[in-house]
Amino acid sequence: MLLTSRGLGHYWKTHYADHTFRNVYRWNAFDISLLIPYFLVMIILAFYGIHRYQLVWLYYRNKRNESHSNLPPSTFAEEDLPFVTIQLPIYNEQFVIDRLLDACCRLDYPRDRFEIQLLDDSTDETVGVASAMVARFAAGTQGLDPQPVYYLHRTNRHGYKAGALEEGLRTAKGELIAIFDADFVPPPTWLRSVVHHFSEPGVGMVQTRWTHLNRNYSFLTQVEAILLDGHFVLEHGGRSRAGVFFNFNGTAGMWRRQAIDEAGGWQHDTLTEDTDLSYRAQLKGWKFKYLQDVECPAELPIEMTAFKTQQARWAKGLIQCSKKVLPNVFRSDVPFHTKLEAWYHLTANISYPLMIILSVLLMPAMIIRSWQGPLQMMLIDFPLFMASTMSVSTFYLVSQKELYPRTWYKTFLYLPFLMSLGVGLSVTNTKAVLEALFGIKSAFARTPKYRVQLKGEKSQAKKYRKRLGIIPWIELLIGCYFAATIYYAVSTENYFTVPFLMLFVLGYWYTGLLSIFQGLFERKASDGDEIHEKPYPVGV
Repeated sequence: MLLTSRGLGHYWKTHYADHTFRNVYRWNAFDISLLIPYFLVMIILAFYGIHRYQLVWLYYRNKRNESHSNLPPSTFAEEDLPFVTIQLPIYNEQFVIDRLLDACCRLDYPRDRFEIQLLDDSTDETVGVASAMVARFAAGTQGLDPQPVYYLHRTNRHGYKAGALEEGLRTAKGELIAIFDADFVPPPTWLRSVVHHFSEPGVGMVQTRWTHLNRNYSFLTQVEAILLDGHFVLEHGGRSRAGVFFNFNGTAGMWRRQAIDEAGGWQHDTLTEDTDLSYRAQLKGWKFKYLQDVECPAELPIEMTAFKTQQARWAKGLIQCSKKVLPNVFRSDVPFHTKLEAWYHLTANISYPLMIILSVLLMPAMIIRSWQGPLQMMLIDFPLFMASTMSVSTFYLVSQKELYPRTWYKTFLYLPFLMSLGVGLSVTNTKAVLEALFGIKSAFARTPKYRVQLKGEKSQAKKYRKRLGIIPWIELLIGCYFAATIYYAVSTENYFTVPFLMLFVLGYWYTGLLSIFQGLFERKASDGDEIHEKPYPVGV
C-alpha cells in the first residue's frame, strides 16, 4: 500500500508534501455563493451540536438535584392518599388493549381512591373488544376483584388525543391524573412511586422514564431504544436537574388536575399537545419533576414506516409548539438560560431542513474546498465536524453508560447506524417541519402497536400498516447522489470525507429500502390466512 503508485505513500506526497500549486487558487463569486450557505448551515448545526454537549454538562453538574422515587420531600399518610384518575386514550388498539387494562387494574393503590377511564376513539373492532374488556374487569376477572374502570367512547375524533383527554376530564373525579398510551405496561408499584411527589404543593407534573418491551426484537428497535434513552436520560435528566423547562411525554406521567386547568386545559392546535400543555403550565409557575429511576415499559415501532410517521408527528408538533409558546416564553420573566433552553428544545427539528440543504451543497462544496489544501480544510471543517456530528455519538454513548454501566461499550457497534438513521429521517421530517412552518394542518397519525416483543415473532396486524408514497423513492435517489459523491471523493483521493459520506448513503438507502420492502414477504406469506383466531382479538 505504501509503494504502489496510487497507494498511501502517493496520497501523502501529493496532498501534504507537494507544494507546487500552493497559493495558485483564488476564490471567485461562484465559489463564494456556494460556500457561504454551506458554512452557514454547518455553523447552525454546530450550535445545536454544542447544545448536546451542554446537556451532558448540565446532567453531571446538577446531579445533586436529581429526583428519586424513594426520596419525596414528604409522603401522604395511607388514609390521606389523593384520588387518582387513570386515563387511557386509545384509537384502534385491538391488539394491546387487554394488556394495558390488565396492568392498570393491577396497580397497587386503594380502590376507593382510584378510577380508570378507557377513552376510546376507535373506528374498528377495537370498540367491541374494549367495551367487553372493561365489562370483564369491572365485574372481576383473572383473580381480580371488581375494578373501578369505565368505558367512554366518542363517535368522532375531534381534537384527537387532546380532545379525548379533555372529554375524560369532564367526568374525572381525581385530583391527580395519570395517563398511559395503549402500548404501555405500568408496573404495579408505579402509582405509589409517583404519587408522594405531589405532597409538595407546587408540583404540577411528574414524568417517568420509558423502557422498551421489544428492544431486542430487531436491529431497528435496538437503534430506536438508544435514541429514546438519550432523550430520557440526558435531555430530561439535564433539563430537570438544571431547573429549566422540560415536557411531559404524553404518557407514563401524572398531572395535578389544578395545573391542567390553570394552564388552559388540553388544546389540539398542535400535534404535540403534551409539550404545548407542559410549557403553558410551567409558565404559570408549576414545577415539574422527572423520576429517572421509575421505569414504565412500552412497545417500540417495529416497522420503518411506523417509526418515520411517529418521528414526523413529533417533529411537526414541536415546531408548531415553538410558534405558539416561544413568544410567551420570551415575554415572561423566567431566567434567560430557561428561555435559551426552550429555544433549543422546541426548534431542534429545524436541523432536518438544514440537513437537506447540506446534502445538496456537499458535493460542490467538496469540489471547491479540495483546491484550498488540507490544512485549511482541517482548521475549519474539523471543529465544525466535532461540534455537529461527534456530539451525536457522545450524547448517546453517555446515555447508555448511565443506564448500562457494564455493557454500554456495545453501543459503539450501533453508532454508525444511529447517525445514519438520523440522516435518513431528513426527508420525512423536513416535510413535517415545513408543514408546521407554513401552517399546513394534518391529522394526528397514530403509531401502530402490534404486540410483538420477541425476536422473530410475526405481526398479524396488517391492516394498520401504512405507506409513505413517493418519499422512500426520493430517499433512494438521494442515497444514489451520495454514492456518486463517494466515487468522486475516491477518484480525487479525498479519502478523509468517505466515512462521513458513507453515513449519508447508508442512512438514505436504509430508510428508503426498509420503507418499501418491510413486511412485503410477510404479506405474501399470510395471504388467505385468518388474522383473528380467538373469539376477540386480544393478542397475536
